[in-house]
Amino acid sequence: MSSDPNCIFCKIVAEQIPSIKLHEDADTLAFMDINPLNPGHCLAIPKAHFADVFSIDAATMAKTATTARRLARAVNAALAPPGLNLVQANGPAAAQSVLHFHFHILPRSESDVAALNWAPKPGNRDEIAAIAERIRAKLER
Repeated sequence: MSSDPNCIFCKIVAEQIPSIKLHEDADTLAFMDINPLNPGHCLAIPKAHFADVFSIDAATMAKTATTARRLARAVNAALAPPGLNLVQANGPAAAQSVLHFHFHILPRSESDVAALNWAPKPGNRDEIAAIAERIRAKLER
């Protein structure tokens, strides 16, 4: 299993840094976020180190997503928030603060201060279609 000695999440996996664990299996770990946006904010990570969605293999991502889903259901049952986000960020511009692939499980309320929402506005359909064609050309088969 790959590990980065400078990664805080790898240190949590290795139990060099304490955490409040929620779930652990052979491939994933889930724990409470110690800087929560809202009560119940927790994280699901692969135990192996992958910096982001571009470096993680499909099987490990699927296992981590399954753990995130399991956590989301538990948070929903335990806290009954009016909403919940699963957030996975890649790179500094997307606010990825720890370069170890992870999902945030974020209970939400209408009055919280999270800046994850944006005001939808119509786009140019021709531009959207042209970008879609560029993306389709790069899809893995």
